[in-house]
Amino acid sequence: MDVIPAIDLLEGHCVRLYQGDYDRSQVFSENPADVAKQWVDEGATKLHIVDLDGAKAGKVVNLEAIEAIAQAVSVPIEIGGGLRDRTSVQQVFNLGIQWAILGTIAVEQPQLVQQLCQEFPEQIIIGIDARNGKVATRGWLETSEVLATQLAVQMQELGAAAIIYTDIHRDGTLTGPNLEALRELAAAISIPIIASGGVSSITDLLSLLALEPQGVTGVIVGRALYTGDILLKEAFRGIGPGRIQDIPPNLGFSSFA
Repeated sequence: MDVIPAIDLLEGHCVRLYQGDYDRSQVFSENPADVAKQWVDEGATKLHIVDLDGAKAGKVVNLEAIEAIAQAVSVPIEIGGGLRDRTSVQQVFNLGIQWAILGTIAVEQPQLVQQLCQEFPEQIIIGIDARNGKVATRGWLETSEVLATQLAVQMQELGAAAIIYTDIHRDGTLTGPNLEALRELAAAISIPIIASGGVSSITDLLSLLALEPQGVTGVIVGRALYTGDILLKEAFRGIGPGRIQDIPPNLGFSSFA
């Protein structure tokens, strides 16, 4: 299972929000590119970026920070926040970003999502941010009447490469992921699901690993990495390639002898 460090950008800084509340942000670094390099140095093979200013403004805002991150590391990057038209999507791809995460327009302009999926195959990910099972839009400032599972099924049909599912009430709280909601989502669709929100410990990561056979192929980790509750190298040892439970015990002899 992929462990994907999150870098949330607000006014050019690397921050974390509590339950998506812009008024409850905590700055962890004034240099997001350095943060990106740190995570890659510790083994990250993919990064997750959110332009929080962009999510509110409806357009990409932190272009300078995004470009600096893309130039600082060689691993693939997925980015969301304010991508609500073709121009914005092309803009981030031009910076060297591999995947565009669409949220608000998945609810408001599904036809545009379909066009983008056709134009950029396997590069469009849908971010479904849910509050009590219903999809939130516009930087989590509004909640629609659309059910998360319903939207996921529709986006799969339109050609989305994957779904990132975030439980807003868990995000930034270190209270653990919403396993029940993830199971329900995995039962409804066949494209990969990336879990996000609430991961606080290696135990949480191991609980998500049980959902891997159902299609939960990755997990985004934010605040827990920045607070030190999870060490990235330990996370990879727990659920990444060559994870601890996959390594045969050393019995002192060869079973093939």
